[in-house]
Amino acid sequence: MAHRNGSTVALCWSGGKDSALALWTLRRGGIEPVALITTVTERYDRISMHGVRRTLLRLQSDSLGIPLVEVSIPPACSNELYEQRMAVAFEEEPLRSVHAVAFGDLFLEDIRSYREERLAQAGRAALFPLWLRDTTELANEFVEAGFQAMLVCVDPRVLHPSFAGRSYDRQLLADLPPGVDPCGENGEFHTFVHAGPVFPESIACTRGTVVERDGFAFCDVLPGCDQPALST
Repeated sequence: MAHRNGSTVALCWSGGKDSALALWTLRRGGIEPVALITTVTERYDRISMHGVRRTLLRLQSDSLGIPLVEVSIPPACSNELYEQRMAVAFEEEPLRSVHAVAFGDLFLEDIRSYREERLAQAGRAALFPLWLRDTTELANEFVEAGFQAMLVCVDPRVLHPSFAGRSYDRQLLADLPPGVDPCGENGEFHTFVHAGPVFPESIACTRGTVVERDGFAFCDVLPGCDQPALST
């Protein structure tokens, strides 16, 4: 579906809470993305930074009914190589016809400026449907709307590793230490969304083991479950 000005929109998709909220906001504004863009780390076969299995990413895409564009990058990818891989992806359909890319960023000005600059060089615009939303209000809205998610990556420098694997719900928000953004906008944590108003059907999944790697605590998420182990 086209943006109001006639342009087509793609959504930068991490599989987490802010991406889901951005999609929800776009859809309520009459905008349906033509593609989801996700970086996947080679060898690990997982969503970059979040550590979520590619299988679950594809289940999200299937449930949403939006084509997925996976951009593969190596571990410890340089910014130069990242930009090269992205440029290649935008040379092919469906991204070649995209006029704007939406992001779930909230308030980090340097990240917004970087995205706008890179897209402008490629003749495209950047959209930020959640920009400057109060993160406490946004976190509560996420829970109240019926979204369900879990913390899959935690920075132990600011949040205890025991938070990895927990459901993103009212109790978790109440337990967050002072100074930790309730949306994790400063990189305190990342999430995987498995149910909510953007999904016709929830993603069947269950918690796996928690491991510490590369300075972060990761909770593995396994596809399929015998019971709703991740419900809030």
